[in-house]
Amino acid sequence: MNTRQPDRAWVLEAVRRIEADFQRSSDTHLIPLALPGFAGIDLYFKDESSHPTGSLKHRLARSLFLYALCNGWLHEGSTVVESSSGSTAVSEAYFARLLGLPFVAVMPATTSAEKIAAIEFQGGRCHLVEDPTTIYSESQRLASELGGHYMDQFTYAERATDWRANNNIAEAIFGQMRLERHPEPAWLVCSAGTGGTVATLGRYVRYCRHATRVCAADAERSVFFDHYCSRDPQLTLAQGSRIEGIGRPRVEASFLPDVIDAMVKVPDRWSVAAMHELSRRLGRPVGGSTGTNLVAALACMERMRAQGETGSVVAILCDSGQRYANTYYDPAWLEQAGLSCAAEQRAMSAWLDGGAPPAALAAGWRLAGELGA
Repeated sequence: MNTRQPDRAWVLEAVRRIEADFQRSSDTHLIPLALPGFAGIDLYFKDESSHPTGSLKHRLARSLFLYALCNGWLHEGSTVVESSSGSTAVSEAYFARLLGLPFVAVMPATTSAEKIAAIEFQGGRCHLVEDPTTIYSESQRLASELGGHYMDQFTYAERATDWRANNNIAEAIFGQMRLERHPEPAWLVCSAGTGGTVATLGRYVRYCRHATRVCAADAERSVFFDHYCSRDPQLTLAQGSRIEGIGRPRVEASFLPDVIDAMVKVPDRWSVAAMHELSRRLGRPVGGSTGTNLVAALACMERMRAQGETGSVVAILCDSGQRYANTYYDPAWLEQAGLSCAAEQRAMSAWLDGGAPPAALAAGWRLAGELGA
């Protein structure tokens, strides 16, 4: 961490620029999705793809920059470094350019050319490493060498966001739901990448004394679900998640299981199937993590339907599917990755129209907390 005393005038101007950028952007949309098979239960998607950098991570990057500025960690000319090959890097590069700061994303050498181009388009530079497990230590080394600051999203995501107010995503959702048929959601559903957004949702509903419950959706290759069940902080996996932006091979400091009411671990093939079916129904492509969220939202709705409850469920639409034209939307890529899902998509469609949860999914997903047996 850089120890140079920042120039106060520069910091105040930097904060003003970030806040002005926020004021220029209206809040993201809340999109209802009609589901004939779930009478009395309304499903909405909080569309985070409409941010200037196209994803939920725009909120996180804004919070991380404000947190670093107000803690005195950034100064004029600081090089900002982050461990990310995806949406967080794109969003942080945007804010670094807004402040006139250089930005470096540390990422595996296998990162796709499309992702590198997206970060470079926002003015960032990509630093590639051969061993993906070294991105954290390499980020710290690079920040020290350049006299800059390592943002470290996986440590600071949950604490950088003002979860009480400041138009965080939870406050925005409740404000937008105010005139709906069921204004207080029964469930909020969000997948976990750093865990910061889930922590914000969980803290906010408690702070505002809402009856709303929070469900975290997890990817197949991730330790978060098992950590939620066991509370073992040492869990690790040798493989990274195939659902971009969510799931982690280690327990991150920003993942707070105690503010989560339930979890759903979704098989990757079903996440991709749900992604494709939701894209068909919305008329535009969404990303794989949004498919994961849809499956988890349906698990919550199934529990409500079985118990005769009515109400609303809000899930997060994390990013646009346009970023994945060469992966999740490429049949050849899906086949090679073992994620072809035509049969699963048909089963998802039947479920959304009123059928029962697909037997293959019910046998493969894992439920915990209030959704567990």
